[in-house]
Amino acid sequence: MRQHIRGIKNSYLQTSDWGWQIDPEGLRTYPNRIYGRYEIPVMVVENGLGADDARSEDGEFHDQYRIDYLREHIRAMREAAEDGVDLLGYTMWGCIDLVSASTGEMKKRYRFVYVDKDNDGNGDLHREKKDSFYWYQKVIASNGDELD
Repeated sequence: MRQHIRGIKNSYLQTSDWGWQIDPEGLRTYPNRIYGRYEIPVMVVENGLGADDARSEDGEFHDQYRIDYLREHIRAMREAAEDGVDLLGYTMWGCIDLVSASTGEMKKRYRFVYVDKDNDGNGDLHREKKDSFYWYQKVIASNGDELD
């Protein structure tokens, strides 16, 4: 049963630090299938990448891997819209780090705002913007036109 819930591994796809497959082309294909079958508008919700974000030597969080992930998935959604899918919108899992629902870990971070808390409960909960925050800010301001 567990394999059915998680799906079957595709050896051609990259995986995250926690083994989740990264498939932007799937994010193009699936909305096409849903829209083709039901002809109702589609909204992509709760998409993102869980990663073990580490502070760099300069004290910042340089999460280029998250930017790359989001860029490719947003491009795929744009292509789905160009295919004719009535795509209403897109949301990430949220904007600030929190305890992962799937693993109960704080170190599995999905967001573009770092929250100072570790798996053992240490930290003062202050927030810091990661590089992906500034990148996504530009994406929103440009309505998805500026992805680089």
